[in-house]
Amino acid sequence: MNTSIRTQIGVLVVATSVVQLANGFFGTFISLRVAVEGFVFPGLVLSAYFAGFTLGALIGIKVIERIGHIRAYAAFAGMVAAAASLMPLLVGSPSWVILRAIVGFGCAGVFVATESWLTAKAEPSQRGKVFSIYMVGTFLALALGQLFIARADIKAAGSFNAVVTFFAVALVMVAGTRADPPRLSSVPPLPYGVLARAAPIAVAGCALSGLVGGTFYSLVPAWMQGQGTSRQTIALFMLAAVLGGLAFQIPVGRLSDRFDRRIVLAFLGVGFAASALVMVLMPRTVVTILPLAVLLGGFMSTLYPVCVAHAHDRMPVDRVLAVSGRLILVSGVGSVLGPLIGANAMVRFKIDGVFYFMAAAVLLLALVAILESIMRPSPEHLDTPFEILTPQAGPLAHDPGEPPDEPSQPTDPR
Repeated sequence: MNTSIRTQIGVLVVATSVVQLANGFFGTFISLRVAVEGFVFPGLVLSAYFAGFTLGALIGIKVIERIGHIRAYAAFAGMVAAAASLMPLLVGSPSWVILRAIVGFGCAGVFVATESWLTAKAEPSQRGKVFSIYMVGTFLALALGQLFIARADIKAAGSFNAVVTFFAVALVMVAGTRADPPRLSSVPPLPYGVLARAAPIAVAGCALSGLVGGTFYSLVPAWMQGQGTSRQTIALFMLAAVLGGLAFQIPVGRLSDRFDRRIVLAFLGVGFAASALVMVLMPRTVVTILPLAVLLGGFMSTLYPVCVAHAHDRMPVDRVLAVSGRLILVSGVGSVLGPLIGANAMVRFKIDGVFYFMAAAVLLLALVAILESIMRPSPEHLDTPFEILTPQAGPLAHDPGEPPDEPSQPTDPR
């Protein structure tokens, strides 16, 4: 890999880390701000982001193919900046639903542009390492973004301006680089039902992963604020959850490569449910909730990549893109439904209801995974089964029609 390509990859990774820093802060901030505003339908405002994100992740690559990487990146980043700058001027449930959906759509487009660009730039033998560094940088940026919550003025417009500034910085960085067309080819559609029949537990797991993740990141910060928890503690809790998600990736990935992935999914489900129930029952002090945040974030963040790996075990290698795209859609639907259902549960049962809801969902997944592992034999693993993934990264980590490269097990920091 020559110096020019390394520079371009480095700029992309740093720029997208800046975006993720803003995104991590903005997600928690909006959860707190929505609670302060007392909107009639808070769950709808919070879930709108995930609806826009899912749509952007699915169609973003078509936009990139039409107008190119740099212009697409600029359009998506500008979209987010414009929507974020309008939010303090148009405070209200209807307007924020639309603007949050635009923010989600733009963020997904930025990530798709970055990841397809990385796929095009990185040599096949280096792609696993490049994506590992990219994903580690993403996790760390998301975690760092939580620390800004401690100093944020929830009612002021300054936080929205900060988000706009971060996206502008990323846009300036990327606008100074050159882009080559990505190595993409047309992929035949995957009929509905094929994946569900081949890997039902992967489909169910991705849906529940999105549902639980959307509920957790949207509602837990707002509840903590409503309980009088200081923003410093909220920031530390969310920071611990994100770092827990990073810390669990490699050990869980190695377990899933050695054992039946469905058993690993059951273990993750039971672990998350147990942590959620302990969160309900134990006194909520900083000493007790930070370790629980690490466990909750770790178990929750590894559900999706294990499900993706299991789905690829069950499907032909040449369907990698189609399978990943379908799992993005399933996860996105779950992410949209999570805040809606969770908000209703919180109204009736307070936060205990939200944790019970999430625990019940993952326990159901664990039960189904165990039953299927008994009834159906385990498939042989692929050569490169597990990778650190978030939903938007799934279909872009490999060339279409080619087996994956080396496993994404980073020795450098996502």
